[in-house]
Amino acid sequence: MPPPAAGAAPGPAEAGPAGRRLAALAAHLRAGAGPSEACRPPPFSRAWARALACRGAGFEEEAAALSKQEVLELRRSLFCPAQSVSYANTDPLLIVRGEGARLFDEKGTAYLDTRNNVCHVGHSHPYVAAAVARQVAVLNTNTRYLHPNLALLARRLVATFPHGSGLEVCFFVNSGSEANDLACRLAFARTDSRDLVVVDHGYHGHTQQAIEISPYKFDHKGGEGPRAHVHKVPCPDTLRGPHRGPDAGARYAESVAEACRAAPGGRVAAFFVESGMSVGGVIIPPPGYLDGCYRAVRAAGGVCVADEVQVGFGRFGDHFWAFEQQGVHPDIVTMGKPFGNGMPLAAVVTTRSVADRFHNGLEYFNTFGGNPVCCAAGLAVLDVIRDEKLQEHARAVGEHLRRRLWELSKRRPLIGDVRGSGLFIGVDLMLDRTSLEPAPEDRDLGAVRAPQGRAPDPDEHRRPPRQRAGHQAADALLAGRHTLIEAMDAVLGSLRGGLGRTPT
Repeated sequence: MPPPAAGAAPGPAEAGPAGRRLAALAAHLRAGAGPSEACRPPPFSRAWARALACRGAGFEEEAAALSKQEVLELRRSLFCPAQSVSYANTDPLLIVRGEGARLFDEKGTAYLDTRNNVCHVGHSHPYVAAAVARQVAVLNTNTRYLHPNLALLARRLVATFPHGSGLEVCFFVNSGSEANDLACRLAFARTDSRDLVVVDHGYHGHTQQAIEISPYKFDHKGGEGPRAHVHKVPCPDTLRGPHRGPDAGARYAESVAEACRAAPGGRVAAFFVESGMSVGGVIIPPPGYLDGCYRAVRAAGGVCVADEVQVGFGRFGDHFWAFEQQGVHPDIVTMGKPFGNGMPLAAVVTTRSVADRFHNGLEYFNTFGGNPVCCAAGLAVLDVIRDEKLQEHARAVGEHLRRRLWELSKRRPLIGDVRGSGLFIGVDLMLDRTSLEPAPEDRDLGAVRAPQGRAPDPDEHRRPPRQRAGHQAADALLAGRHTLIEAMDAVLGSLRGGLGRTPT
């Protein structure tokens, strides 16, 4: 089995154990050698070897023979249109490869990926890919058997939470949607209520239960509106919302208290909020907001759920988990997208008291959640975040990027606001900075979104990006030809109407 393609790696003295292993693997591959012992799977049995030798052309040849138009026609004929394709109103991208911060189409054209928030440590990171390849060649099964990957991942995940938080019981699942669905079940088992408090514009996933707690879905076209047991409160938006002063956090939290009082018997099961609201417009809750909300919800008998699917694992820069920015301890934390760097790995972490109430005789079993291969990916991701100092990277590069975006706003007045934390960044495009009138959505031009993931290093325009921190990384992104800032400058300068939406 060939090893994953290797990009340039941090120097051994710079990046810790994971970086040294990656550097050795990259040097080995650049020398033209075959797979190293570090990533070579065990030999197949003779029976398997004979079976593989007898096979004809595999699916890879068949897939490579398909043209872009054929792929598009198959997509249109064999899938429901509800499964959207990005840029379908112009020219959909046929993406065949990813490396670091770049995506490549079938012609070899490179695209700086400022939208994907799944490959947290970079597309096709060699260390993560090698960990997955090794494990999938040995065993993949379910969690009814003991396996060290599952136990070690749980131990290391719990260690990332603040001391004294009580967050110590893990459930591994396959997606953020599934994690939030399970969080509802945990809340229902913990309380005597089925009422839920959610935040306007919030998004928590695509299962039926997750849609019912996602105003971003149920309040839009095709949605059915809120259920009777779902209480929607205002988004804590300090730019366009009703509360914008220093007391905004407390005043927005009062709406949560009011929702709790309005619930039957003044009791609720849970309060769901994204620690940083992504599809709601990259909204960072104002100081004191979560503290006030959590106090009100707990007084009403409910539990507090922090949805970290979009913002966890160091993306906020100053904190590993975004809820830490508010100085609170949730009862349940959900996470997904970045955990497996593209592998289907997500989790729910909760307190012992919540977990004990869930253990009521009804078994919880997840066929694929926490399988050894996905756990290997998760462990590798945690290694890379630690050894390559990616949380520090997000803080430093994010600060630099936001500063440069504000500089761009001086000559591009369509940029009305730049906000965020770390590499969770939003650029608010508006027609008037006084009235805050948003740019209309009446033209087929995709909105440019600032990065929520990887940023290249200083030599990114010459070679594959290293996953390294530092201001020079941002300079590579923001200076030179065909960079994010230049692209935004060109697009904003060409606009005569509004912006088209790219579906989530």
